[in-house]
Amino acid sequence: MAFGSHAHHFAGRPVVDVPADGPLPTVDGPVSWRIAHWHFDDETTENALSEEFRDAFDRFVAQAGPSVESLVVGSWGYAAFHRAPIAQLCAAASRLPALRALFLGDITVEECEVSWMRVGDVSALLTAYPALEVLRVRGGEDFDFSPVRHARLRELAVESGGLSRAFVGAVLDSDLPALTDLELWLGTSDYGGDTQVTDLAPLLAGERFPQLRRLGLCNSEIADDLARALASAPVVPRLRRLDLSMGTLGDEGVAALLAGQPLTHLAELDLSHHYLAEETAASLVAALPGVAVDVSDPQEPEEYDGESYRYTAVSE
Repeated sequence: MAFGSHAHHFAGRPVVDVPADGPLPTVDGPVSWRIAHWHFDDETTENALSEEFRDAFDRFVAQAGPSVESLVVGSWGYAAFHRAPIAQLCAAASRLPALRALFLGDITVEECEVSWMRVGDVSALLTAYPALEVLRVRGGEDFDFSPVRHARLRELAVESGGLSRAFVGAVLDSDLPALTDLELWLGTSDYGGDTQVTDLAPLLAGERFPQLRRLGLCNSEIADDLARALASAPVVPRLRRLDLSMGTLGDEGVAALLAGQPLTHLAELDLSHHYLAEETAASLVAALPGVAVDVSDPQEPEEYDGESYRYTAVSE
């Protein structure tokens, strides 16, 4: 499974598409502009940037650059062949002085599978935009991060069908003193998701990101292991929102959470897309009466050759 629709809201703003040509539409209030150019050309040199996207982006920046506060980047060509426009975005930083929120990779499965998307090192965006407060990125192929210091970033979300321990380690090695929201889609080993609980040790120990209040360890095939670790993790008492959604969480993981440290201080606990028995889900909700517990979207394991398999919401 991958992504079925483009973002309708981002950074608390409605998303408005940039037209292929002509002037920008008149908008009422703050918006997140979305620019995209889907173009399939199997003759394209791999890793090249789509010329059509490059030209469309330059036109958009010339029209609206100084006023753009929030930007969503959709297809930049055919994302399995064309590399994400990170260099172009970085080069445009001086012409986008008001940019505070950026989503790179708002691409549906009809346009490209997430695991095929060629992205590059997204930490370059943080270096180029020191005033950025929200960064959401989606990718799979050639998807990298380097340790970085950024004083103003509040929210970082990384969507993937398989997030490598190298990527996760570089995020955890970064100096992000203002970070309050961290969301990592860890994915599956079949698509490069080799991160294990031990790789998350500095985060779970509360040694990283002193302002963190929301933690999402999502879309993970090791959701039960994560739940067991979170049951005693020092980071949990200072969280307001905990998100283990989209993964393979089962009864064992929830039993560990219930037997561990108190969770009644949480405002939200998101476990949607899970493999819990109905009675287990009900017992969890009953045990946390003051918490908004999301146990929607229950799944059933699939049976093959006598074996039972659980699947994350997003993989390929």
